Amino acid sequence: MNKTPFLLLLFILFIFSCQKKEDNLTRRATGKTNTISVIIDDQLWNGEIGESIRNKFASPVIGLPQEEPLFTINQYPVKLMEGFMTDSRTIIVVKKENKTQFEIKKNQYAAPQNVFHISGKTNGDILEIIEKNTPQIIQIIKEIEIAESQRINRQSLMNPIIIKNKFQISLQVPSGYSYALQKSKFLWLKKEIISGSTSLLIYEVPIPSITNTSNRISNIIKIRDSIGNLYIRGTELDTPMITEEGYAPYLFKIKLDGKETFETKGTWELKNDFMSGPFINYAIVDREHDRILVLEGFCYSPSKDERDLMHELESIIKSIVILK
Repeated sequence: MNKTPFLLLLFILFIFSCQKKEDNLTRRATGKTNTISVIIDDQLWNGEIGESIRNKFASPVIGLPQEEPLFTINQYPVKLMEGFMTDSRTIIVVKKENKTQFEIKKNQYAAPQNVFHISGKTNGDILEIIEKNTPQIIQIIKEIEIAESQRINRQSLMNPIIIKNKFQISLQVPSGYSYALQKSKFLWLKKEIISGSTSLLIYEVPIPSITNTSNRISNIIKIRDSIGNLYIRGTELDTPMITEEGYAPYLFKIKLDGKETFETKGTWELKNDFMSGPFINYAIVDREHDRILVLEGFCYSPSKDERDLMHELESIIKSIVILK
């Protein structure tokens, strides 16, 4: 009996089965940090709908000394929907159709991924959907980008024992950081990069220093300036780090690890010196330990964009877990 046709059939079935299993596997979403793919025909992109999308999703990031877009936008025509751009973590699909709707599909082509489908009968219908849902879309994009950065950070973490012992917290700090300065209730972690450096500060202050006041932003600035005066300066003695007076910081009230937190974004400078850059400061009201726990990230990168450097610092800080 000639077994060749039978073996050939088994081989074909095996290859088909493997291919089917491979097709059913979810692809990992890829792409640069804070980058979104917008699937929209050129006619809509070059008109008022495209202008609205650019104004909302590429608006300047607050708290940076120079103008940088909130997200980097890559636009593709609808006919190119099937292809490499479907691997993006964030996709916004805009179409003119006979139905007006807004829909969010998670992990439609890859994971982790959010695909936002926007359709309308007229330009006005589409513009109305964009206007109404932009805050929600931005929030979801920020969350998935922070989660992705934290996933990358976890691939190689520095030894957390000093941070844990000093402040009773868990914090996912990448191994590229090292201790620049250690005091009893203060840590300065720093990472050298080609264009400069990124830094993370951890310290604590009494609860009334921020909570018992009607002018929290002023008190937060005073506290961070006093920390700069004590520990952070340039090469000369009279060059402490201070909050830059020319730009008013932004203050937001959020939750970190379930606790009331004051988020401050602004720019810093060295007094009597030329160095400056952005900072993001989180003052966490930790009543269990009777303190305000402060985590601040700042960077110095005069020749490069700073949006994604600050995003990395934000992702580190937002990994915090305060231990019992």
